Amino acid sequence: MEKIRARLNIGRKAEPVKLRKRKSQLYSKEETCTHGVLGIGVTVFTVVLRLINCFLVQTSFVPDEYWQSLEVAHRMVFNYGYQTWEWTAGIRGFSYPLVFAVLYKILHFFTYDAVQLLVSHYVHLLLLWRLTLPMHNALDVTHISKPVWHNFWILQIWLPRVLQALLAALADIKLYSLIQSLENPDTAKWTYLCQLCSWFTWYCCTRTLSNTMETTLTTLALCYYPLPGSKTHSSTKYLTLVALAVIFRPTALIVWLPLLVYHFWQEDKDKKLKLITHHCLPIGTLAIGISTLIDCMFYGKWTLVQYNFLKFNVLHNLAEFYGSHPWHWYFTQGFVVVIGPHLPFFIYGCTLASKRYRILLVTVVWTVMVYSLLAHKEFRFIYPVLPFCMVFCGIALANLKTWRRPAACALLVSNLIPALYTGLLHQRGPLDVMGHLQNLCDHTNPSTPTLPEVLFLMPCHSTPFYSHIHCPMKMRFLECPPDLTGDESYVDEAERFFADPHQWLMTSFPYKSMLPTHLVFFDVLEQEIAAFLDGNTFVRSTEIFHTHFPEGRVGKSILVYQRH
Repeated sequence: MEKIRARLNIGRKAEPVKLRKRKSQLYSKEETCTHGVLGIGVTVFTVVLRLINCFLVQTSFVPDEYWQSLEVAHRMVFNYGYQTWEWTAGIRGFSYPLVFAVLYKILHFFTYDAVQLLVSHYVHLLLLWRLTLPMHNALDVTHISKPVWHNFWILQIWLPRVLQALLAALADIKLYSLIQSLENPDTAKWTYLCQLCSWFTWYCCTRTLSNTMETTLTTLALCYYPLPGSKTHSSTKYLTLVALAVIFRPTALIVWLPLLVYHFWQEDKDKKLKLITHHCLPIGTLAIGISTLIDCMFYGKWTLVQYNFLKFNVLHNLAEFYGSHPWHWYFTQGFVVVIGPHLPFFIYGCTLASKRYRILLVTVVWTVMVYSLLAHKEFRFIYPVLPFCMVFCGIALANLKTWRRPAACALLVSNLIPALYTGLLHQRGPLDVMGHLQNLCDHTNPSTPTLPEVLFLMPCHSTPFYSHIHCPMKMRFLECPPDLTGDESYVDEAERFFADPHQWLMTSFPYKSMLPTHLVFFDVLEQEIAAFLDGNTFVRSTEIFHTHFPEGRVGKSILVYQRH
């Protein structure tokens, strides 16, 4: 009976039935989490990181980040500021500075246009301070003394750069989403890591350079580009973003030319004509029309900036006036520096990537080759293709099974060192010296001259200008516009000065009444003009660190001399 009962399972408690776990992505909690909670986490983390990125970049890179954006925007809103020769020649468009002019105008409308907000003040503390003011003084901040402002400084916030940081964060998120839709979540994660830890991206992505906006718009446009297998393809969206990039910086067309040709070639025969007539022509015509209208409004005459830009920089090759490099510079130095420690991962990723990414590699090579044909070369010119390279780096890391985490840690550390050094130390003098000179605008300070006048004896455009002073005091720098008349004997003012600094000063200021109240120059110049400084009672008032690597006319420190 016991054997029969055992076979029939009589009197025994039924065991729970174990179901086989399904590995389908449809039922995967991990996948749901990636698109749900983790997706929100990625967004918040990216925004916070780029804002931290913004605050930890306190150095100067190239003059264009001020002189072709913030300085122009400041003049557009406040009616004073300096415009370089490019604006008188009509080769720069007002569309990009207009972005920052809108920010300045909003601040001006609410009477928050103190330099602490425009350049380096804390928004939340300012609002708190204003709320504590009596109502009848709520719209007047001019009576607040400079020392009181300094007591409320905790962080430095540059509103235009915060905007760039937020746009950079958006581009990072979109790139992550694109790779997640094309590849597996693992590859998307490593691509995201490569993008965030790139030292050059960290160094540039929050700056007010047109190259920065070009790179951001290029990355956003790539997310809607018809890569094979893309689920986010939209011709209208990506072409609109490309048009904006070209308006802000016409050279963006170099990057997008192979991509546009590839899109047209891949399109079905019956859709090629529709692509041109329904997308390319309307969007291109509207973009050029709006940008031309904006330029005509601010130039006061009909000006086609894109044509002028091409004529001066390509046909006449005037950019060579600001320096030239050998044709191989991007291959031997430029690209290597920009991609940095990612280079071995990029090369390895190129051997692993599928055919759908071949057009991105072609675009990188094409862009570097085209820029190599131009005499004037800079690191920032090839910055827009850096996000393309990060795709290949992410694929490489995802395929490293054993050494993946050690390689990722090494990549992070090797990028962190140059990112922090170049962001916090290298070439920080120009921003620090403008913060020092801004104190001259404080008329409540008894040591401040009644009519301060500053002369910058430095290579032209070495520092920002009125956009970082926000005070219409008299300032002057050594100018260096190229010759537009064809005069072979032409020498700009900066070159004439550095040829014989003492003689130039004696000739320019024959009477003491003509002398400025302050002189600003690099320490390498101090000995050459020492006799002039002593003879006119100039005394060093401050010394500001600039770089550990002085070169030529650029010294280790910036000196400020005041006349007594």
